Amino acid sequence: MAFLATVSPNVVVYYKNLNSRNELEMDQKESITTTSTSLRGVSRLLAQQNLIANMTCDKFPHVCRQVKSIPPVQDCCKKKCVNVNSDRLNCGMCGYKCKYTEICCKGKCVNDSFDKSNCGGCNKKCKKGEFCVYGMCNYA
Repeated sequence: MAFLATVSPNVVVYYKNLNSRNELEMDQKESITTTSTSLRGVSRLLAQQNLIANMTCDKFPHVCRQVKSIPPVQDCCKKKCVNVNSDRLNCGMCGYKCKYTEICCKGKCVNDSFDKSNCGGCNKKCKKGEFCVYGMCNYA
């Protein structure tokens, strides 16, 4: 007693209880002659993959908040997923641009050259009593 599974392009699984080798050979010949040459199932698979690639956040707003997106929580601004906590062109909210000398830290535009809390980058704090000049603490 044996089982045979055959997968056709239409993704149909066929199981049959076979008792002899001759029946196995006959079933193989039948399955070869009866398989469909249709690409309908394949094109559906390709269409699904293409659909996922063409998803934009203006049509599907939850795309930006997927678990696998990096960073994990993003907003949709002009059909693109952006992190409004760190994006200079969308700082704090969509469309709010930081000045040329500023960067976006925690949704606020800051000048990292002179800001003691963000000296040289976001969350780089100078020690107590130090000052920030040109992005360095206690520049002399």
